[in-house]
Amino acid sequence: MTPFITAGAGFLAAVLWFDLMHDVQVRSGSGPELPEAVLASIAGYYRRVTTEANPMGRLVALAMLATIGTEAAQLASSPPSRWVSGLGLALVLGPVTLALARTVPRAVRLGGRKDPVPLQSRLARSVYRDHVLCLASIVALLGLQLGFAR
Repeated sequence: MTPFITAGAGFLAAVLWFDLMHDVQVRSGSGPELPEAVLASIAGYYRRVTTEANPMGRLVALAMLATIGTEAAQLASSPPSRWVSGLGLALVLGPVTLALARTVPRAVRLGGRKDPVPLQSRLARSVYRDHVLCLASIVALLGLQLGFAR
């Protein structure tokens, strides 16, 4: 099962990396409001990937579910390395829960560009922070799978 978990986590890490290539622009603004060019770039990206990319956007959700399911199956079937599977499940459930509960709704809202600029700036910064946390967790999952799973 390790190859499937590793493939799923690798795919999710790649998606997060692409998101972060846009998100990192929030670091260019030092005040409470991001420059319009930065907001337009980030919001345009999230409009495309969250709203306009159907049905391809569902592939990310499918990868999340498949990775969780395979990690849970590994936990149930491999008693010698339960700690690896248990920790791995936590490392994937955290980012997926964060994405579904907060990051994706905020990215969709940001992509709509209907909120005042200060709120759009806060949304962009929040999505950036979430993606950094999620990437760290998914990279840790990859390291765990490659270093300790059987």
